[in-house]
Amino acid sequence: MIPTSAPPTSASPPQQKAPQGAVDSHIHVLAAPDEFALSPTRVENPAPLSMDSFLQAYRSQCALLGIQRTVVVHSIIYGADNAVTLEAIRRLGPDARGIGLLEDGATQAQLDRLADAGVKGIRLNYVHGGVLSWDGAKALAPALADRGMHLQMLVNADRHMADLAPEIRQLPCPVVFDHIGWPDVAAGAQDPGFVAMCDLLKSGHAYAKLSGLYRTSEAPWTTADPLVAALVAANPERCLWGSDFPYIMLGGAKMPDAGQALDAFHRVVKSDRDRQTILVDAPVRLYGFED
Repeated sequence: MIPTSAPPTSASPPQQKAPQGAVDSHIHVLAAPDEFALSPTRVENPAPLSMDSFLQAYRSQCALLGIQRTVVVHSIIYGADNAVTLEAIRRLGPDARGIGLLEDGATQAQLDRLADAGVKGIRLNYVHGGVLSWDGAKALAPALADRGMHLQMLVNADRHMADLAPEIRQLPCPVVFDHIGWPDVAAGAQDPGFVAMCDLLKSGHAYAKLSGLYRTSEAPWTTADPLVAALVAANPERCLWGSDFPYIMLGGAKMPDAGQALDAFHRVVKSDRDRQTILVDAPVRLYGFED
């Protein structure tokens, strides 16, 4: 029996809203199976809700948090068919961008179609595997660079970064790491793989999303604070924030509260300048929003 994901019904107001122009750099948009074809190899089903229902729930979350701009990350639930994500970008309008998914050997025409629709990067799931391999991603990198796009990667920093970092430094396009590198929180910010990721931020070769803390520890996720702080200290101009709505494929993690997630960010990032950089300025530049 394939489990079913559903968006949260509510969230608590954060202690402080995001600043004007803030970007949620990581969400997924799902829809009922009769609207968009699902991947036959998926491990989870979307809830039987229309795309409009998912978007309504997300817009409510944005209003609560003070978010004006959004980056929709294509979910492997739909395989390499990006139709659901492209339609979500269209419905969300000019304040939305996307991250797509392509298979090894994707054509220039396929990449152009995504770029023309507002897709700013291609995702590689290095943790669970998928339709794009690391070799395929490296081959695609020059075409991404030509279009001002980037490579987004889900990795386990403690397991993968030592091997990946030297090659990432050679890529012609930026790399964005999901969910603070999904590290071993118990190993802390001094883990060699996590240090290598921080070094990539320092040198400007990579970005890290301050997202998905609920996948690493229990709320209010204070055990992740030192890792978030280390990434911000490495280079706030290479940090982004994302809610990860609607929190799919939990894998045993508890459904998070979006208000608490923004509070966790503010708890660690106390400088107004750094908050503005991470929530607004850095993602506006990376995703090509007009400010």
